[in-house]
Amino acid sequence: MIKYKRILLKLSGEALMGNQKYGIDPQRLSDYADDIKQVVDQNVQVAIVIGGGNIFRGMQGTAHGFNRVQGDYMGMLATVINSLALQAEFEKKGMKTKLLSGLPVEPVAEAISGYKAIRHLEEGHVVILAGGTGNPFFTTDSASALRAIEINADVLLKGTRVDGVYSADPEKDPDAVKYDMLTFDEAYEKNLKIMDMTAFTLCSENDMPVLVFDMNRKGNLLKIVQGEDVGTLVKNRNKEEQGGDLKLFE
Repeated sequence: MIKYKRILLKLSGEALMGNQKYGIDPQRLSDYADDIKQVVDQNVQVAIVIGGGNIFRGMQGTAHGFNRVQGDYMGMLATVINSLALQAEFEKKGMKTKLLSGLPVEPVAEAISGYKAIRHLEEGHVVILAGGTGNPFFTTDSASALRAIEINADVLLKGTRVDGVYSADPEKDPDAVKYDMLTFDEAYEKNLKIMDMTAFTLCSENDMPVLVFDMNRKGNLLKIVQGEDVGTLVKNRNKEEQGGDLKLFE
């Protein structure tokens, strides 16, 4: 039984480092591709946004003298490099792929549009969405929220190195409590750092649920699309909890 038929998977660039200090760990890349192939083999439509922090982060650039715009464009180019690595690994494992980019990088990738992405997904391609939003001052979290909404995904899956959202950093606070489910309002009130505020607001206002999970635990991705309880789900309150639809102009 498949719960999510079209997903937007957000991966961090740092995750591709594996145990290295920078760059791309071939084993980590292969492991991710294997997990994604399991899902694709279940006829789930998969789109992916990956960060570029294993190569360059825009905010790092500003700390070393680049202006913010230059730094952000360098970060976007880093996401293109990671996306090309994913594409090569996927195709090596027999998956059909399309690489689209918010930043013009022809002939490496096509210009992105929601329509093209949906068409490629329906044709059975894994669609890799590179180049962030194509604009400085926006993170890849914001890009993943935007793309998830554009392609009408069932859920935005945020792959991390922890198994969900906690009340505090579980790597620093042994008393941190894990949440199985939160509303966007609750996450905001608790000041939980799940995504940047732009991404968070986009998801909340467009009713795009976000599921945070440990991507480094093999098999988690398949469990999620099959409806098992993995990670932390963040969503809007349903209409019953809200007391029904809002009535305008009363």
